[in-house]
Amino acid sequence: MPHGALRSFLVSLSRRKPLEPEGEESTFKRCLTTLDLVALGVGSTLGAGVYVLSGEVARETAGPSIMVSFFIAALASIFAGLCYAEFGSRVPKTGSAYLYSYVTVGELLAFITGWNLLLSYVIGKCTSSVALAWSGTFDDLIGGVISKFFEEHAAMELTGLAPYPDVFAAALIMLLSGLLAFGVKESTTINKIFTAVNILVLLFVAISGFIKGSLSNWHISEEALLNLTAELKNLSSTANLTSEFGVGGFFPYGISGTLAGAATCFYAFVGFDCIATTGEEVKNPQKSVPVGIVVSLLICFLAYFAVSAALTLMMPYYMLSEKSPLPVAFDYVGWGPAKYAVAVGSLCALSTSLLGSMFPMPRVLFAMARDGLLFQPLTKVTARGSPAIATISSGTVAAIMALLFDLEALVEMMSIGTLFAYTLVAICILILRYQPGQSEDSDLQIVESNSRFGFLRPPSTPTSATSRTVTTLVIVSVACVAGLSVTLTQGINALSRMEAWSLVLVCILAFILLLNIFLIWRHPQNTTKASFMVPLLPALPLVSALINVYLMVQLGGDTWVRYAIWMAVGLVIYFGYGLHYSVQRQRLKYGQTKIETISNKIEKDIIKEEKF
Repeated sequence: MPHGALRSFLVSLSRRKPLEPEGEESTFKRCLTTLDLVALGVGSTLGAGVYVLSGEVARETAGPSIMVSFFIAALASIFAGLCYAEFGSRVPKTGSAYLYSYVTVGELLAFITGWNLLLSYVIGKCTSSVALAWSGTFDDLIGGVISKFFEEHAAMELTGLAPYPDVFAAALIMLLSGLLAFGVKESTTINKIFTAVNILVLLFVAISGFIKGSLSNWHISEEALLNLTAELKNLSSTANLTSEFGVGGFFPYGISGTLAGAATCFYAFVGFDCIATTGEEVKNPQKSVPVGIVVSLLICFLAYFAVSAALTLMMPYYMLSEKSPLPVAFDYVGWGPAKYAVAVGSLCALSTSLLGSMFPMPRVLFAMARDGLLFQPLTKVTARGSPAIATISSGTVAAIMALLFDLEALVEMMSIGTLFAYTLVAICILILRYQPGQSEDSDLQIVESNSRFGFLRPPSTPTSATSRTVTTLVIVSVACVAGLSVTLTQGINALSRMEAWSLVLVCILAFILLLNIFLIWRHPQNTTKASFMVPLLPALPLVSALINVYLMVQLGGDTWVRYAIWMAVGLVIYFGYGLHYSVQRQRLKYGQTKIETISNKIEKDIIKEEKF
């Protein structure tokens, strides 16, 4: 391939979408309020995990300090949430992280981000797995009638498939797909009702725990734990015996256990990003999207904090059930019938989580199809403002997966997709905030930035040169973040032994990262203001990226192999279809109308989605 053709090809992969393409008229109906978004975020995030996760983490990893674990996890999540909130106020369009990356870093990374979002919505704390959990919970309530029937009459004994086809879960997905396709406002009304019931049940759990609980369960002695361990192992003496349940107290597994619990609890806050897909359906997106994200994360943190406190007060942490902690805890304190309230709350939580996971998926499909990167029929919108074809298509795929596949091995793939999107949004915020506006990029400033001391003493306003410098520093910083994450994961034993090579490597990477943060901070930011802006730039987005990349590195090799296969399928679609039918490609090739971008003016063509 000639050098010019190669350069043209690479440039085409980095083409950016204008922020406000003239003629790209929204076919959605603006009908959602801030309360709708808060309920959507809480419902999607505060799923059945609140009824299960607290017991599992408290028993095995953190003990009563699980409350601190949730606080650390919430803090890490709010970093990502703040980045989403700023983009939501600056880019009030549907598409979430996909669109944010398209207007900031270019088309190829935008497609990869969108493809990752689809992965996380279809598989993980999302449609298929949540539907299976709903089906399983309901089946348990009625005595296992459904599972027994299908295991006897329709067993599937093939590797990788479920034990039996979960028709109930598939039907539930299709039912909710029909509801979502019918109308947005109707869907969010039902979501608010289920979310309210869920919150009321959690309030009942928290108040019950504080009434029936005892502070002595936060101060269990190490001697009592040693005696318990000896009893479990049928030993008559505790000499030279190590407790299986830590050392007691509020931090029975030490600070390391609390931090490990925080890494697990982080995934409990996944789901708030569904709010970012509603930009074209909210009455006042610049205000409602940031407020919805921050408030929903705060409510979720308070719920997790209260439930974990109630659980560890009601009974000793080492006695908690991993699968059904709340019913077991209520039995322990003599309130057995309360388990029915817990069951109702659990089903409501699963319902809102399922609705919340199905809500953003068709909107990301719609946004990618509107830009020509996926197939054009997905852009059809009903008169009620719902992306019907995208909704039914995504629901059908999720229903088939729930019907046939055993998704346990695939759940970690969701983590990669979500964490990748979080990371890219944090990086995009950095790049966006240091881009010049058209009025700022004068010849005088360009000369100033290219002067002898331009790098150390940048101009007072951003220019193209300072923007390129910041982008380079961000790329180097991300490389350092990746290096630190791999070192802290793979070399943790060497670090614990204080081996020189590991300490030197971590110190060098940390020094370069801190130096880059200082140099980025020295550069001028874009003066354009938004209704919400991320504080503590550039440190906060890079800390968020470090947390996300570190958690990605923790995932196993098999997960990365499956993820590579998923990405290979996506790249085949992009290079085989999206690259050629990209609306932005047509806009740059044939367009003549001037339009405003995120930082300057470019050529554009007029595009309208089909509406029926």
